Amino acid sequence: MDTAVKPQGCTNIKLRQLMRRVAQHYDAEVGKTGLKGTQYSLLSYVCKLGPIRPGDLAREMRIDASTLTRNLKPLVAAGWLSLAAGADGRSRIVNVTHAGRDKRQEAQRRWRVAQEGINRMLGPQRVVALHGLIDECLELLSPQADGEIDE
Repeated sequence: MDTAVKPQGCTNIKLRQLMRRVAQHYDAEVGKTGLKGTQYSLLSYVCKLGPIRPGDLAREMRIDASTLTRNLKPLVAAGWLSLAAGADGRSRIVNVTHAGRDKRQEAQRRWRVAQEGINRMLGPQRVVALHGLIDECLELLSPQADGEIDE
């Protein structure tokens, strides 16, 4: 008799359902600042890493260059990020503006409220366990774990 645990259902669907629910929670709170969660994330990366070339930013965020370009446009249009010529004239540099730093700080306060809400709803122990499980799964699923190496 086989007593091994066998997963039921589709892992992809389960993760998407969880991600959608969590994203809705964060978007509802961060959205009070006029930013979407993805925009807050992008603004935060540029605050932390900028000035930075778009290609390097896309790599750090683990997103496609075309996705980054599309996501940068509204933040540049709002005056929260700037795109300037890079060192060689062909490259570009993304940087945060003063207004962008202010907007990120405002959104960070709302993000904190969202995070505390998740911690309260799920319980701190479950959140810590979830983070650990996610980190472990990301490591196991990384291209290097398969012997693949991204160039």
